[in-house]
Amino acid sequence: MSKSVRALVDQFKNRQKDIRDAMPELMKHFAGTMQVAFGDGVLDAKTKELATLAISIAVRCDYCIALHVANCLKAGATREEIMEICGVAIAMGGGPSYTYTAFVLDCLDTIEEGKA
Repeated sequence: MSKSVRALVDQFKNRQKDIRDAMPELMKHFAGTMQVAFGDGVLDAKTKELATLAISIAVRCDYCIALHVANCLKAGATREEIMEICGVAIAMGGGPSYTYTAFVLDCLDTIEEGKA
């Protein structure tokens, strides 16, 4: 894909304050939801991040994919585990998920090369 992984992540991070300022009440509740969903529970952080990556692929969210590939690696997921979860996303999302798996590979390569 021609999208720059770093540029996508930076673009989103640079606009987060603008989003919070435009919708402070909604974002307060959204942040709380995220804390609960990704907080300590029966599932560990790696499992939650892998599940989130599969969903991100299935719904075709570039920003989400870039963020959650990085989060998967930070949580201890291997490239092989990430590719296996891509297979789950492809099984559920078909051809479009297959094409977005190329972006997952771009993200992995960028992060592993230290460019992200």
